[in-house]
Amino acid sequence: MKIAVLDDYQDVFRTLKCFPKLKGHDVAVYHDSVKEPTKLAERLKGADAVILLQQRTPFPRAAAEKVTTLKLISQTGRNANHIDLAACTEKGIMVCGTGAGVVNHTAELTWGLIFSALRHIPDEVQQLKAGRWQTTIGTTVVGKTLGIYAYGRIGSIVARAGRAFEMKVICWGREGSTGRARADGFEVAASREAFFENADIVSLHIPLNKETRGIVAHADLARMKPTALVVNTSRGPIIEKDALVKALKEGRPGFGAVDVFDDEPVLGGDHPLLKMKNAVCTPHLGYVDRDTYEKYYGAAVDSILAFAGGKPANVLNPDVLKKA
Repeated sequence: MKIAVLDDYQDVFRTLKCFPKLKGHDVAVYHDSVKEPTKLAERLKGADAVILLQQRTPFPRAAAEKVTTLKLISQTGRNANHIDLAACTEKGIMVCGTGAGVVNHTAELTWGLIFSALRHIPDEVQQLKAGRWQTTIGTTVVGKTLGIYAYGRIGSIVARAGRAFEMKVICWGREGSTGRARADGFEVAASREAFFENADIVSLHIPLNKETRGIVAHADLARMKPTALVVNTSRGPIIEKDALVKALKEGRPGFGAVDVFDDEPVLGGDHPLLKMKNAVCTPHLGYVDRDTYEKYYGAAVDSILAFAGGKPANVLNPDVLKKA
Protein backbone atom coordinates (compact mmCIF):
# COMPACT_ATOMS: atom_id res chain seq x y z
CA MET A 1 0.00 0.00 0.00
CA LYS A 2 0.99 3.59 -0.54
CA ILE A 3 0.51 5.46 2.74
CA ALA A 4 0.63 9.22 3.34
CA VAL A 5 1.35 10.65 6.80
CA LEU A 6 0.30 14.29 7.00
CA ASP A 7 1.38 17.16 9.23
CA ASP A 8 4.35 15.50 10.90
CA TYR A 9 5.74 18.90 11.89
CA GLN A 10 8.67 17.56 13.93
CA ASP A 11 9.60 14.74 11.53
CA VAL A 12 9.01 12.27 14.35
CA PHE A 13 6.89 9.55 12.72
CA ARG A 14 9.87 7.58 11.37
CA THR A 15 11.42 7.49 14.88
CA LEU A 16 8.40 5.84 16.52
CA LYS A 17 8.14 2.17 17.48
CA CYS A 18 5.24 1.63 15.10
CA PHE A 19 7.08 2.75 11.95
CA PRO A 20 8.92 -0.56 11.33
CA LYS A 21 5.52 -2.29 11.18
CA LEU A 22 4.99 -0.61 7.82
CA LYS A 23 8.02 -2.27 6.27
CA GLY A 24 7.15 -3.28 2.74
CA HIS A 25 4.67 -0.43 2.31
CA ASP A 26 5.42 2.80 0.47
CA VAL A 27 5.26 5.53 3.14
CA ALA A 28 5.40 9.26 2.33
CA VAL A 29 5.69 11.64 5.31
CA TYR A 30 4.85 15.35 4.97
CA HIS A 31 5.97 18.02 7.41
CA ASP A 32 3.84 20.98 6.35
CA SER A 33 0.09 21.55 6.20
CA VAL A 34 -2.01 21.55 3.04
CA LYS A 35 -5.70 22.25 3.62
CA GLU A 36 -7.10 23.52 0.33
CA PRO A 37 -9.05 20.53 -1.09
CA THR A 38 -7.49 20.58 -4.57
CA LYS A 39 -3.96 20.78 -3.19
CA LEU A 40 -4.75 18.13 -0.58
CA ALA A 41 -6.05 15.79 -3.29
CA GLU A 42 -2.88 16.38 -5.29
CA ARG A 43 -0.79 15.48 -2.25
CA LEU A 44 -2.78 12.28 -1.80
CA LYS A 45 -2.59 11.33 -5.47
CA GLY A 46 -1.79 7.63 -5.69
CA ALA A 47 -2.17 7.08 -1.92
CA ASP A 48 -4.26 4.13 -0.71
CA ALA A 49 -4.32 5.30 2.92
CA VAL A 50 -3.63 8.45 4.90
CA ILE A 51 -2.91 9.00 8.59
CA LEU A 52 -4.39 12.16 10.09
CA LEU A 53 -3.03 13.41 13.41
CA GLN A 54 -5.85 14.91 15.47
CA GLN A 55 -7.63 17.69 13.55
CA ARG A 56 -4.58 19.19 11.86
CA THR A 57 -5.98 18.54 8.36
CA PRO A 58 -9.73 18.82 7.73
CA PHE A 59 -11.19 16.39 5.21
CA PRO A 60 -14.39 18.00 3.87
CA ARG A 61 -16.64 16.80 1.07
CA ALA A 62 -14.64 18.83 -1.46
CA ALA A 63 -11.54 16.80 -0.62
CA ALA A 64 -13.38 13.47 -0.63
CA GLU A 65 -14.76 14.22 -4.09
CA LYS A 66 -11.34 15.08 -5.51
CA VAL A 67 -9.22 12.15 -4.30
CA THR A 68 -9.09 9.27 -6.75
CA THR A 69 -7.16 6.42 -5.14
CA LEU A 70 -7.77 6.85 -1.40
CA LYS A 71 -9.41 3.88 0.30
CA LEU A 72 -8.70 4.51 4.00
CA ILE A 73 -8.37 7.41 6.44
CA SER A 74 -6.76 6.32 9.70
CA GLN A 75 -7.63 9.05 12.19
CA THR A 76 -5.73 9.41 15.45
CA GLY A 77 -7.86 10.22 18.47
CA ARG A 78 -11.59 9.82 18.77
CA ASN A 79 -12.70 13.17 17.31
CA ALA A 80 -13.68 12.99 13.64
CA ASN A 81 -15.74 16.18 13.40
CA HIS A 82 -13.26 17.53 10.83
CA ILE A 83 -13.96 14.63 8.45
CA ASP A 84 -17.10 14.50 6.29
CA LEU A 85 -18.01 10.90 7.03
CA ALA A 86 -21.04 10.92 4.72
CA ALA A 87 -18.95 12.09 1.78
CA CYS A 88 -16.29 9.51 2.53
CA THR A 89 -18.92 6.77 2.65
CA GLU A 90 -20.31 7.85 -0.71
CA LYS A 91 -16.83 7.71 -2.20
CA GLY A 92 -16.08 4.32 -0.63
CA ILE A 93 -13.41 5.72 1.68
CA MET A 94 -13.26 3.92 5.02
CA VAL A 95 -12.54 6.05 8.11
CA CYS A 96 -11.08 4.36 11.18
CA GLY A 97 -10.63 6.00 14.59
CA THR A 98 -8.20 5.07 17.33
CA GLY A 99 -10.13 5.86 20.48
CA ALA A 100 -9.36 8.36 23.22
CA GLY A 101 -5.84 9.45 23.97
CA VAL A 102 -4.01 10.36 27.15
CA VAL A 103 -5.57 13.35 28.93
CA ASN A 104 -2.93 14.21 31.52
CA HIS A 105 -0.71 15.78 28.87
CA THR A 106 -3.13 18.66 28.22
CA ALA A 107 -3.78 19.14 31.93
CA GLU A 108 -0.03 19.35 32.49
CA LEU A 109 0.34 21.98 29.78
CA THR A 110 -2.59 23.92 31.24
CA TRP A 111 -0.74 24.30 34.50
CA GLY A 112 2.45 25.10 32.62
CA LEU A 113 0.64 27.99 30.93
CA ILE A 114 -0.91 29.16 34.18
CA PHE A 115 2.45 29.40 35.92
CA SER A 116 4.15 30.83 32.84
CA ALA A 117 1.62 33.64 32.71
CA LEU A 118 1.34 34.40 36.43
CA ARG A 119 5.08 34.16 37.13
CA HIS A 120 6.14 35.73 33.80
CA ILE A 121 8.43 32.79 33.13
CA PRO A 122 8.96 33.23 29.35
CA ASP A 123 9.77 36.92 29.76
CA GLU A 124 12.08 36.37 32.73
CA VAL A 125 13.99 33.69 30.82
CA GLN A 126 14.62 36.13 27.97
CA GLN A 127 15.52 38.94 30.35
CA LEU A 128 18.05 36.73 32.13
CA LYS A 129 19.62 35.74 28.81
CA ALA A 130 19.87 39.46 27.99
CA GLY A 131 21.79 40.09 31.21
CA ARG A 132 18.97 41.40 33.41
CA TRP A 133 17.88 40.09 36.81
CA GLN A 134 14.31 39.99 38.21
CA THR A 135 12.37 42.41 36.05
CA THR A 136 8.80 41.44 36.98
CA ILE A 137 6.71 40.57 40.04
CA GLY A 138 4.64 37.40 39.90
CA THR A 139 1.36 36.21 41.36
CA THR A 140 0.78 33.04 43.37
CA VAL A 141 -2.25 30.77 43.01
CA VAL A 142 -2.72 29.98 46.72
CA GLY A 143 -6.07 31.29 47.93
CA LYS A 144 -7.17 32.30 44.44
CA THR A 145 -10.32 31.08 42.66
CA LEU A 146 -9.87 28.64 39.77
CA GLY A 147 -12.78 28.39 37.36
CA ILE A 148 -13.13 25.18 35.37
CA TYR A 149 -15.40 25.50 32.34
CA ALA A 150 -16.37 21.91 31.47
CA TYR A 151 -15.52 19.40 34.19
CA GLY A 152 -14.60 16.47 31.97
CA ARG A 153 -11.58 14.21 31.65
CA ILE A 154 -9.09 17.08 31.40
CA GLY A 155 -10.94 19.68 33.45
CA SER A 156 -11.23 17.31 36.40
CA ILE A 157 -7.45 16.82 36.52
CA VAL A 158 -6.84 20.58 36.38
CA ALA A 159 -9.41 21.05 39.14
CA ARG A 160 -7.81 18.48 41.44
CA ALA A 161 -4.42 20.11 40.95
CA GLY A 162 -5.98 23.46 41.83
CA ARG A 163 -7.32 21.97 45.04
CA ALA A 164 -3.82 20.64 45.83
CA PHE A 165 -2.48 24.19 45.39
CA GLU A 166 -5.01 25.35 48.02
CA MET A 167 -7.20 27.17 45.55
CA LYS A 168 -10.95 27.59 45.66
CA VAL A 169 -12.31 25.71 42.64
CA ILE A 170 -15.61 26.61 41.00
CA CYS A 171 -17.06 24.91 37.93
CA TRP A 172 -19.40 25.72 35.07
CA GLY A 173 -20.73 23.87 32.06
CA ARG A 174 -23.60 21.68 30.99
CA GLU A 175 -25.69 19.75 33.47
CA GLY A 176 -23.70 16.54 33.10
CA SER A 177 -20.44 18.40 33.65
CA THR A 178 -21.63 20.27 36.72
CA GLY A 179 -23.19 17.09 38.09
CA ARG A 180 -19.81 15.32 37.95
CA ALA A 181 -18.15 18.31 39.60
CA ARG A 182 -20.62 18.28 42.50
CA ALA A 183 -20.19 14.53 42.91
CA ASP A 184 -16.44 15.07 43.28
CA GLY A 185 -16.96 17.74 45.91
CA PHE A 186 -16.42 20.85 43.80
CA GLU A 187 -18.56 23.97 43.90
CA VAL A 188 -20.68 24.97 40.92
CA ALA A 189 -21.05 28.68 40.22
CA ALA A 190 -24.45 30.23 40.93
CA SER A 191 -24.64 31.51 37.36
CA ARG A 192 -22.59 31.90 34.20
CA GLU A 193 -22.11 35.56 35.04
CA ALA A 194 -20.89 34.76 38.56
CA PHE A 195 -18.47 32.18 37.19
CA PHE A 196 -16.63 34.68 34.99
CA GLU A 197 -16.88 37.54 37.49
CA ASN A 198 -15.46 35.67 40.47
CA ALA A 199 -12.71 33.50 38.97
CA ASP A 200 -9.10 34.64 39.16
CA ILE A 201 -8.24 31.99 36.56
CA VAL A 202 -10.69 30.56 34.03
CA SER A 203 -9.50 27.35 32.36
CA LEU A 204 -11.45 26.21 29.30
CA HIS A 205 -11.82 22.49 28.58
CA ILE A 206 -14.70 22.49 26.10
CA PRO A 207 -14.80 20.09 23.13
CA LEU A 208 -15.32 21.84 19.80
CA ASN A 209 -18.48 21.07 17.86
CA LYS A 210 -21.30 23.00 16.18
CA GLU A 211 -22.91 23.82 19.52
CA THR A 212 -19.76 25.01 21.27
CA ARG A 213 -18.21 27.13 18.50
CA GLY A 214 -18.00 30.66 19.92
CA ILE A 215 -19.59 29.56 23.20
CA VAL A 216 -17.30 31.88 25.18
CA ALA A 217 -18.26 35.37 24.08
CA HIS A 218 -16.64 38.76 24.50
CA ALA A 219 -19.35 39.58 27.04
CA ASP A 220 -18.16 36.66 29.19
CA LEU A 221 -14.52 37.76 29.08
CA ALA A 222 -15.45 41.38 29.77
CA ARG A 223 -16.92 40.30 33.11
CA MET A 224 -13.57 39.02 34.36
CA LYS A 225 -11.32 40.90 36.77
CA PRO A 226 -8.52 43.11 35.42
CA THR A 227 -6.14 40.83 37.35
CA ALA A 228 -7.66 37.59 36.02
CA LEU A 229 -6.23 35.05 33.58
CA VAL A 230 -8.10 33.05 30.94
CA VAL A 231 -6.48 29.84 29.69
CA ASN A 232 -7.51 27.96 26.55
CA THR A 233 -5.98 24.54 25.88
CA SER A 234 -9.11 23.19 24.15
CA ARG A 235 -9.69 24.61 20.67
CA GLY A 236 -9.39 28.17 19.41
CA PRO A 237 -12.92 28.52 17.98
CA ILE A 238 -14.66 27.86 21.31
CA ILE A 239 -13.94 31.54 21.99
CA GLU A 240 -15.88 33.95 19.81
CA LYS A 241 -13.72 35.13 16.91
CA ASP A 242 -11.45 38.05 17.87
CA ALA A 243 -13.09 38.26 21.30
CA LEU A 244 -9.96 37.37 23.28
CA VAL A 245 -7.76 39.91 21.52
CA LYS A 246 -10.38 42.62 22.06
CA ALA A 247 -10.88 41.69 25.72
CA LEU A 248 -7.14 41.65 26.48
CA LYS A 249 -6.75 45.06 24.86
CA GLU A 250 -9.57 46.35 27.04
CA GLY A 251 -7.94 44.87 30.15
CA ARG A 252 -10.64 42.40 31.16
CA PRO A 253 -9.26 39.85 31.72
CA GLY A 254 -5.78 41.19 32.31
CA PHE A 255 -3.98 38.13 30.97
CA GLY A 256 -4.43 35.32 28.48
CA ALA A 257 -2.64 32.01 27.93
CA VAL A 258 -3.49 29.95 24.87
CA ASP A 259 -2.26 26.79 23.21
CA VAL A 260 -4.79 26.84 20.38
CA PHE A 261 -5.82 29.15 17.55
CA ASP A 262 -8.70 29.50 15.10
CA ASP A 263 -6.49 28.58 12.15
CA GLU A 264 -3.46 26.37 12.66
CA PRO A 265 -0.56 26.22 12.18
CA VAL A 266 0.28 29.86 12.93
CA LEU A 267 3.39 30.64 10.91
CA GLY A 268 5.59 33.71 10.62
CA GLY A 269 4.39 35.06 13.96
CA ASP A 270 1.25 36.18 12.16
CA HIS A 271 -1.29 36.45 14.96
CA PRO A 272 -2.23 39.45 17.11
CA LEU A 273 -1.93 37.51 20.38
CA LEU A 274 1.76 36.90 19.68
CA LYS A 275 2.35 40.65 19.76
CA MET A 276 0.64 41.23 23.12
CA LYS A 277 2.65 41.47 26.34
CA ASN A 278 -0.26 40.15 28.41
CA ALA A 279 -0.57 36.92 26.41
CA VAL A 280 1.46 33.71 26.63
CA CYS A 281 1.09 31.50 23.56
CA THR A 282 2.27 28.01 22.67
CA PRO A 283 1.85 26.15 19.31
CA HIS A 284 -0.81 23.56 20.27
CA LEU A 285 1.52 21.47 22.41
CA GLY A 286 -1.20 19.94 24.59
CA TYR A 287 -0.91 16.43 23.16
CA VAL A 288 2.57 16.79 21.67
CA ASP A 289 4.71 14.40 23.67
CA ARG A 290 6.42 11.17 22.67
CA ASP A 291 4.27 8.87 24.81
CA THR A 292 1.10 10.24 23.24
CA TYR A 293 2.53 10.05 19.73
CA GLU A 294 3.49 6.43 20.31
CA LYS A 295 -0.07 5.65 21.34
CA TYR A 296 -1.84 7.69 18.66
CA TYR A 297 0.33 6.70 15.71
CA GLY A 298 0.67 3.12 16.94
CA ALA A 299 -3.10 2.70 16.89
CA ALA A 300 -3.35 4.39 13.49
CA VAL A 301 -0.76 2.02 12.02
CA ASP A 302 -2.59 -0.96 13.51
CA SER A 303 -5.78 0.23 11.78
CA ILE A 304 -3.96 0.36 8.45
CA LEU A 305 -2.53 -3.13 8.92
CA ALA A 306 -5.96 -4.47 9.89
CA PHE A 307 -7.42 -2.93 6.74
CA ALA A 308 -4.63 -4.35 4.60
CA GLY A 309 -5.29 -7.75 6.16
CA GLY A 310 -8.95 -7.62 5.23
CA LYS A 311 -10.16 -7.21 8.82
CA PRO A 312 -10.84 -3.48 9.31
CA ALA A 313 -11.39 -2.32 12.89
CA ASN A 314 -12.75 0.78 14.64
CA VAL A 315 -14.65 1.85 11.53
CA LEU A 316 -16.37 5.21 12.02
CA ASN A 317 -18.52 4.98 8.88
CA PRO A 318 -19.68 1.34 8.92
CA ASP A 319 -22.04 1.88 5.95
CA VAL A 320 -18.95 1.97 3.76
CA LEU A 321 -18.58 -1.77 4.32
CA LYS A 322 -21.72 -2.30 2.22
CA LYS A 323 -19.82 -0.89 -0.75
CA ALA A 324 -17.04 -3.46 -0.49
